[in-house]
Amino acid sequence: MPHASETEGATSGATLESRGLEPVPDAERTGRVRELFPTWVAANISVLLLTMGAGLIVFNGLNFWQVLFVAAAAPVLSYGIVGLISIAGKRGGAPGMALSRAVFGQRGNLFPGALIWVARWGWETINAVTGAYAVLTVLDLLFGVKSNTALIVVTLLLFVSCTFLVSGLGINALRVCSKWSTYLFGAFSVLVLGYLVANTDWSAVFAKPAGSTAMLVAGVGTIAAGGISWVPSGPDFTRYLPRSASSRGLVGTTVGGAGIVVLPMVLMGAVMAVSTPDLASAQDPVSFIGELLPMWISVPYLLIALIGMLLINSMSMYSAGFTAQTLGIKVPRAAAVSVNAVISLIFGFLLMVVATSFIGSFISFLTLLAVAFSAWIGVFGVDMPTRRTYDAEALMDTTRTSAYWYRGGFAWQAMTAWGVALVAGLLFTKVDWFTGPLASSWIGRNGLGWAATIVVAGVLYAVLPRDRSALAARHGAEMLGSASVSPASGTSATARSFEIDSHRQSRTT
Repeated sequence: MPHASETEGATSGATLESRGLEPVPDAERTGRVRELFPTWVAANISVLLLTMGAGLIVFNGLNFWQVLFVAAAAPVLSYGIVGLISIAGKRGGAPGMALSRAVFGQRGNLFPGALIWVARWGWETINAVTGAYAVLTVLDLLFGVKSNTALIVVTLLLFVSCTFLVSGLGINALRVCSKWSTYLFGAFSVLVLGYLVANTDWSAVFAKPAGSTAMLVAGVGTIAAGGISWVPSGPDFTRYLPRSASSRGLVGTTVGGAGIVVLPMVLMGAVMAVSTPDLASAQDPVSFIGELLPMWISVPYLLIALIGMLLINSMSMYSAGFTAQTLGIKVPRAAAVSVNAVISLIFGFLLMVVATSFIGSFISFLTLLAVAFSAWIGVFGVDMPTRRTYDAEALMDTTRTSAYWYRGGFAWQAMTAWGVALVAGLLFTKVDWFTGPLASSWIGRNGLGWAATIVVAGVLYAVLPRDRSALAARHGAEMLGSASVSPASGTSATARSFEIDSHRQSRTT
């Protein structure tokens, strides 16, 4: 039955969210689709997009019009997937990695869950480091204070502590912070854009020759990788939406919120790189803003961007707390967040003090991150069309009585597809410290290892034979889900009984 740490109570409308993994009852699903817009705006308020835009010019050799294509296509592709997977959140009312139990089995879900949890350590470390660099740059611009080891530790600790505070408060705090940071960042981004328009040598920008198609496709993958990393977290932010919420509106709002930030930020980075190509390879991915922009713009812009990066890390840690709980860490969600906070603090210090190339480490990490998450996306995405509802009690029941126990706690079809796809994706991948044997193939040269991972996982999961009793149990829960709905769990008691009976029968045959 449910662990106490997984079934925290929730106080509707309170600032502090205490709800853990357990599905949100229908009575508490008062969210609105439009609230997702500032959420995904905030998830992309990062000056790293400027550095990545510069990289498209310097490393990929693209021209302005090719960068424009990349900046428009990447958020549509990646956040389109985020939006589609987020639909599961309104169906099941639970975090993404909790819903994943229904696909992989109670024990099987521990494997992709552990990989995704570890991958988040890197993402949170990158954001913590960028936030610390922003603080250091502001101190240098305003007071002439130069960076040193002690100051690095203090700024990292300050950033991670603020992240822990916001993510620990929960979904309501994230919504409020996202809303106001969206307004402020949008206003100052327009100001920066105006300055660049007036002070850029546009003849040099448009004179740059076009790059290869392979580098264009690889550029889309690089920018899209950031969005791909949010896919398993998508349901975390839609579980408070009513079941009747528009799926089309959900996807559109997700793509729109991300795209309105990604497109101009990547373009601005590309324009900056024409006059300052060194910014694409700088160890410090933030200080160049103080060099390119006047102080009256750069300081407030960096401070607002700092808030954005804090929110990105808060959202990531918010989801990481759920993931930790799905792994059996029996602590409240807010306490689970503290584990990631400590890890990002330690790794952040190593990256700032020991690593020699920030952007190289960042791009390598994004590439591997996309492959790791894509294996889960392929399996979960193919499963979604056949699963219109989720059994709330079965999701929380981690014992053999769960309808999602399957065979020994594993759904072998999902596990097989996930494992094979993960290996296949790595075969096509090349980063600074790892080169797969198929990295020189067309897929590898075009940076499509993550796309191949999704295709392999999805196709393999679709063609593998399914357990007939498990499919019958799922069908029964879907057909009977509207009858005798428990206000506490939003699950049909009749459907729940049908699933358990069918599951027990399958174990005895």
